[in-house]
Amino acid sequence: MKTKTAIRSMRPEDIDQIYEIETASFTSPWTKDSFYHELLENPYAHYLVIEKDGCLAGYCGIWIIIDDAQITNIAIKPEYRGQSLGEALFRSAIELCREKKARRLSLEVRVSNHPAQSLYKKFGLQAGGIRKQYYTDNGEDALLMWVTLHE
Repeated sequence: MKTKTAIRSMRPEDIDQIYEIETASFTSPWTKDSFYHELLENPYAHYLVIEKDGCLAGYCGIWIIIDDAQITNIAIKPEYRGQSLGEALFRSAIELCREKKARRLSLEVRVSNHPAQSLYKKFGLQAGGIRKQYYTDNGEDALLMWVTLHE
């Protein structure tokens, strides 16, 4: 039987499941209120979810301000990792940024998160600097990565 994946915009009724993915993925998770604020009050925020066989498997948040896009967060539920869902979701995020006429895309990633860095490099992102002690949970540095989407 073939599995079905779909990517769509996040809805408020997704937030309980998004929060489960968030807490399973990050040591300093965003709150449910943060997601509600992003979805309902932040005009710059765009959130995508990926479903597999009808189950919410991951999400990606993007801020697009004028022509700059920033990935705020991206996570795949642990049991769905290793199935290329993060790659499909990230590809859709980049497509959305291009549709919204963003010229540049950037993100921060833990310097120790080599699997994520490899994914981002597949899409042309390059290291652009270090944000010292960026992560509040353990003081780890963040690698700033970016790519030009439109000249």
